[in-house]
Amino acid sequence: MALTTDFADIKPAAETSEAKTDYARYRIVAARHPGRTAGTIFAALVLAAVLYSTFTNPRWGWGVFADWFFAEPVLVGLGRTLLLTALAAVFGSVLGTVLALARVSKSPLLSSLSWGYIWLLRSIPMIVLLLVLNNLGYLYETIAIGVPFTDKVLFNYPTTQLLTPFAAAFLGLTLNQSAFFAEIVRGGILSVDQGQLEAAAALGLPRRRQASRIVLPQAMRSILPTGFNEIIGLAKSTSMVYVLALPELFYTVQVIYRRNLEVIPLLMVATVWYLVIMTVLSVIQHYIERYFSKGAVRNPTPLPFQAFFQRFRRPLPVAAVAADSSRLATFRSAAGLRAKGGAVRIHGISKSFGTLKVLDNIELNLTAGSVTAIIGPSGSGKSTLLRSINHLERVDSGFISVDGELVGYTQKGEVLYELKEKDILKRRTDIGMVFQSFNLFPHLTVLENLIEAPIQVRGVSREAAVAFAQELLARVGLGDKIDAYPRQLSGGQQQRVAIARALALRPKVLLFDEPTSALDPELVGEVLDVIKELARTGTTLVIVTHEIGFAREVADTVVFMEGGHVIEAGAPAQILNDARHPRTREFLAKVL
Repeated sequence: MALTTDFADIKPAAETSEAKTDYARYRIVAARHPGRTAGTIFAALVLAAVLYSTFTNPRWGWGVFADWFFAEPVLVGLGRTLLLTALAAVFGSVLGTVLALARVSKSPLLSSLSWGYIWLLRSIPMIVLLLVLNNLGYLYETIAIGVPFTDKVLFNYPTTQLLTPFAAAFLGLTLNQSAFFAEIVRGGILSVDQGQLEAAAALGLPRRRQASRIVLPQAMRSILPTGFNEIIGLAKSTSMVYVLALPELFYTVQVIYRRNLEVIPLLMVATVWYLVIMTVLSVIQHYIERYFSKGAVRNPTPLPFQAFFQRFRRPLPVAAVAADSSRLATFRSAAGLRAKGGAVRIHGISKSFGTLKVLDNIELNLTAGSVTAIIGPSGSGKSTLLRSINHLERVDSGFISVDGELVGYTQKGEVLYELKEKDILKRRTDIGMVFQSFNLFPHLTVLENLIEAPIQVRGVSREAAVAFAQELLARVGLGDKIDAYPRQLSGGQQQRVAIARALALRPKVLLFDEPTSALDPELVGEVLDVIKELARTGTTLVIVTHEIGFAREVADTVVFMEGGHVIEAGAPAQILNDARHPRTREFLAKVL
């Protein structure tokens, strides 16, 4: 049965009278929201009633409030409150950060010690902690520092003289703050995507630099809201030190109203000052959060005075290579990009995740400067093999070497010693990696993404690192994106930045983990063009890909994997046109 429709009577949109109507002269009436208006009127009435009641009731004692608000004893108490808050916030936050890093440490003893401290301090009520510290002299008459297990004493002082009420208050607030802040920081660290850690490790950044430059700045977006809640709570918790008879703001107000019996006006003095403190802290929080939200939004709001300070920023030198339509061809003649590829030897490696064997006795030899494409169905072990080459995955057995140097081990005679993490990071600098999901550092600009590893790992000067980064970006067609954040780029642009970042270390081997799988089809071509030109620079390339046509055009060797095994490997023409193994032929029949 055929269905037909007669469109003859339908006029084109351009010929309809509606399409020709000029709407510019029409008056627009905004939508009305009676419910919203009623709510606004109700809120205004409630606010007006509260303010009228507050300021017209003589029992609030606003005259007394005005007399004492700026009185010297109140200001002295306020200063002590601010000092305690600032000291405890700074030292508590620093100690809490150290405790959080200890909690995520791979050392079981260090992690357990940190957990025990946090458990104990979070369990003890603040007021109890303050009283224990104030009476510590009862338990320990003196505080002594000496050489353990000997009679030699370097420092000996009476506890009661050392732990004054102010010192006890500072110590108690700091210890309590650090325990709660540690869990806030740990939560922030855990919120950072694992790919960021892998990207930092693949670039060879030291663990300390990974924490300070990559992890903690990104974790701050999660840390700040809850962290400032703790600081605001800390400012109010200083009122508890009244149990130590320490004249901070609340204790001072108590002393005054016990003498003049003006309880409500004096309590309002303390309340308003606490409101001022909280308001200042909230404003500070707002701008700190905006600072650490760099790269989180496409169109960030400029910070105050940002334009003014921008004038004093040292301008970048002009890139020596212009970004034009012929940029890709210049890869071939670029001495800065031409690298001596490394020979990769994969000798009998196996890897299991629990009972699942992902790699099973893999043997491969990849010659220096070669291009190897690894293909196969999902779950065949391709990505795990790639990650094993630069030791992001530690294999269970077998060995991998680049130019005869073992990855992850050092050889002395017939004994192999596993390298420490810092030494593995150094060796990774010769094995660059471009991740499937880019894993650019979102809080750093494109330029900062490229120069971080060369400066920190290779020891290159900032000027040289910037110049080479500009050259790389120009050659991948992104010279005008040097100050952009990753979120402001398209997927294809992000992947090209990721390639440039890996090249910035001038690696011997460059690994690509399905570089086009996260891209829209129209963006695939621009990334593949860059990789094609890279294949001619002398760097050894190992590419996990589903792009069979690309593998045929670029690769010297095609490796087909399934079930953790290398089924067969050979020249593209032989594997893709005349595969020997029936499973290879079956797979290619479905994807070609």
